[in-house]
Amino acid sequence: MNIKRFFAKSSREALSLVRQQLGANAVIISSRAVDGGTEILAVKEQDMDQMINAGSTAAAEMPRATAKPEQPQSLVEMLASKNRILSETPTALETQAVPTQTAEAKPARSAAQPVAAPSRPAAVKETAAKNHEIEKMMHEIKSMRFMLQSQLTEMSWANIQQREPVKADVLNMMLAAGFSAALSRQIAEKSPAGLSRTDAVKWMKSTLARNLHALPDESEILEQGGVFALIGPTGVGKTTTTAKLAARFVMKHGANKLGLITTDAYRIGGHEQLRIYGKILGVMVHAVKDQADLEIALQELKHKHTILIDTVGVSQRDRMVTEQIAMLHGADTNIKKLLCLNATSTGDTLTDVMNAYKGRGLDGCIMTKLDEAATIGSALDLMIREKLKLYYVANGQRVPEDLHLGNKQFLMHHAFKLSQNKHESFAFRNDELPALMANTRPLANKLVMETSYA
Repeated sequence: MNIKRFFAKSSREALSLVRQQLGANAVIISSRAVDGGTEILAVKEQDMDQMINAGSTAAAEMPRATAKPEQPQSLVEMLASKNRILSETPTALETQAVPTQTAEAKPARSAAQPVAAPSRPAAVKETAAKNHEIEKMMHEIKSMRFMLQSQLTEMSWANIQQREPVKADVLNMMLAAGFSAALSRQIAEKSPAGLSRTDAVKWMKSTLARNLHALPDESEILEQGGVFALIGPTGVGKTTTTAKLAARFVMKHGANKLGLITTDAYRIGGHEQLRIYGKILGVMVHAVKDQADLEIALQELKHKHTILIDTVGVSQRDRMVTEQIAMLHGADTNIKKLLCLNATSTGDTLTDVMNAYKGRGLDGCIMTKLDEAATIGSALDLMIREKLKLYYVANGQRVPEDLHLGNKQFLMHHAFKLSQNKHESFAFRNDELPALMANTRPLANKLVMETSYA
């Protein structure tokens, strides 16, 4: 195993060397304080995997004739024993051959001294017991690894707070704004050293804005046209947002070039709200209940410049979500799916919603209820992590006034302005940050880091 030794004046610097040379998933063998600093022994995760695989292969190919008396097993030998024990379990022919071979090599035994053949059920039971021990050991190793990494990360963040308090301020600001711990950690760690608090905040906002993909103008909808379906759980504001989009289009191109479809045939009067808006705009609303109806409606409206589809709202855990997505995906027409995200929802809820609706792919999203949200970091965090294009932001019930293009700079400013009013019960103290970071896994997706903060 290619174990490497790292030495630095502090645990933070030693851990940084480990990550630079061996990667973020390196296995920490040991960490101890020595004269002049901290010493860490570590190995690449790939090297550990290769060692285990090589040990398993060598043990499985070893001839039984060379077997030695039982000795305490190493980790590699125990991992290999899973395959070796199965290969050494005697078959029926081998069991029958044992007395004959013994008779040729030694004097014949009396009938009172039969040769005892190994019991197959006993061997299988032994194999199962050893497999259980191996699994238990691997679980303990993983637990130890996570514990060591957590402790090192906690020590690292404690040092960061002391040496670079501005990075700790950046982390705390992002958490207060509703951003996830993973994204907050990556932004704080990558922020340039030596910045003033003002410059660090500018760098943070510009980096977040750079990684948020937003529609630059309305030409993709109002000019290019096409078929757009607004999807999302119940109560997120799909029907009102559909009416806002319809009104904007009618004001620009006229009612005769717009088609409206609703799939909400389940709720009592579910389609009536959109039908009222359609009557005001002078646009007929087509109600459909299955894929056959949808195909007929799309065929009738194929000459329209733009078609908007208001879908039924159900819980993201309802099986009807899958049926609805399949209906949209099964149409011959290319339907762009825009997911409506409620800005008042928590990050876990938004992630749950996205996972339910992204099965066949998403073309973008619309943030709704901006005016009702106490924090909007969770919604922005999801868009950044999942690279969802933001089409519009809805901030009220007025049609069509309360619908705007997503201005990235405004959204970042608004997110951190709202966080200033965060209740102290939901805020993190500085002494809690190291423990929080120690139990936070790094962000999977890489961000585009902004080098300028002017």
